[in-house]
Amino acid sequence: MTLMQKTFWFIALIIFPLSIYFAPMMLGHIGYLIAGLLFIYVIIGLHDLWFSHHTLNRLYPVAAYLRYALEYIRPEIQQYFIASNISERPFNREHRSLVYRRAKQLDDTEAFGTQHDLVAEGWTGTMHSIAATTVKDDHKRVTIGGAECKKPYSASRLNCSAMSFGALSGEAITALNKAAKLGDFYHNTGEGGFSPYHQQGGAIVWQIGTGYFGCRKIDGDFDPEIFKQVAANEQIKMIEIKISQGAKPSHGGVLPAAKVTEEIAKIRLVEPGKDVISPPNHRTFSTPVGLLEFVKQLRELTDGKPVGFKLCIGYRHEFMAICKAMLKTGIYPDFITIDGAEGGTGAAPVEYSNRLGLSCIEGIDFAHNCLVGAGLRDKLTLIGSGKTPTGFSIIEKIAAGANVVNAARTMMLSLGCIQSQKCNTNTCPTGIATQDKKRSKALDVETRHKHAANFQRLTLASAYDMIGAMGFDNPDDIKPHLIWRRDAKGVNTRFDELYTQLSHNELLSDNPDPVYAQYWAMATADSFRPTS
Repeated sequence: MTLMQKTFWFIALIIFPLSIYFAPMMLGHIGYLIAGLLFIYVIIGLHDLWFSHHTLNRLYPVAAYLRYALEYIRPEIQQYFIASNISERPFNREHRSLVYRRAKQLDDTEAFGTQHDLVAEGWTGTMHSIAATTVKDDHKRVTIGGAECKKPYSASRLNCSAMSFGALSGEAITALNKAAKLGDFYHNTGEGGFSPYHQQGGAIVWQIGTGYFGCRKIDGDFDPEIFKQVAANEQIKMIEIKISQGAKPSHGGVLPAAKVTEEIAKIRLVEPGKDVISPPNHRTFSTPVGLLEFVKQLRELTDGKPVGFKLCIGYRHEFMAICKAMLKTGIYPDFITIDGAEGGTGAAPVEYSNRLGLSCIEGIDFAHNCLVGAGLRDKLTLIGSGKTPTGFSIIEKIAAGANVVNAARTMMLSLGCIQSQKCNTNTCPTGIATQDKKRSKALDVETRHKHAANFQRLTLASAYDMIGAMGFDNPDDIKPHLIWRRDAKGVNTRFDELYTQLSHNELLSDNPDPVYAQYWAMATADSFRPTS
């Protein structure tokens, strides 16, 4: 018998009976309260000893609940009282505080020097120029749309990445779209469909996922006619085919029946009260050529709006197969979004988040160099979608090869997210990542949409300020050799030394880089499978 069990029986058999008799006589009403509390203690203890399925409760009756309570509040204790400003993941307190301050237009400067170890392994930075300048206004937006695009879109350098209605509340989606309108940047719908909450006047990138939500037939196949009707909306500026997402590449999603309300079912064109499955693969195509033919079909159905696709880089030969398909067919997407494997707003299996796919910077660099090596880089816009809490985060992605950057989680932080990491529980404490109406109604859309717009504007301004400090007036002039990362020996290694840089048409030459050449030889336009 454990000490706690002995203590319980002592209280139950001796202290409790005595308290019933003596406590009221000696202490009056307080005595009754003490006796009542001891009665509750005894009842809970007896249940723990005889009926509990938990070993801890049987060995430590009643006291075990203290352990469960401390475990439950551990994340909050860690976040508010133990963690340093720079120790947390995925976003440390310094980054969260910076987002909050910019969202509220408060002072975002730092006093008394950096808290980071600038000579630590893995530290990333850049150089400044004595001949500092400013970024010109005509370089602050990027026109997305290739030769076959009749309705190109002028995009901001920083935009709102894919977050679906369903994953986020209607109020959060409304706030983000109002922010997009106010800040003149685009708002990606995520694969959950184009909902009424998205229709607040902000520019929309309508994402079409494997479930074809919002443009599907009853059996789940893509419906061209419904797609055409929805895509005609003036708010929708671009179409993005989602192949995979960084948090869980090659993994389908399930929206449980309990969450499939009449409202969500109407938006997604599914049956209410039934599980909604997002398969890991598309039905409309299964080859690189098929993907590009789907791109062409959607562009024709939209009467020439920009169409592209989003993926997290996995097997390198697969992306090269898409490049070969472009060369074979002459069909080019208007943009490609590269998602980072470091995760995103949705719930994902731990193994997928931790182990699959390339990080955002690595993925952008690889995709950029494949396109350069195949002579395709000038045909399309490259968008980087990953962790973006600061202006330098934007610069890193541009240096790796991106023209435009998307942010998701920091947009949520700007709305008031506190990184409670309860996005998959429907109990988000800030009303952002939930479908609980009582929680979501607490989000003040009229205030929070201005915060999101402030964050986007001021973070982009900080990036432009740094680019000017580097001596450039055009973000596109930022190249890999301008960013460095400190290695284990304390040496600053430039990105162009870390990542192989291909020259124009190098993959089509007789002597390409051997590593890229290996994957290029494995790629074929007619299959995602390797040739050998």
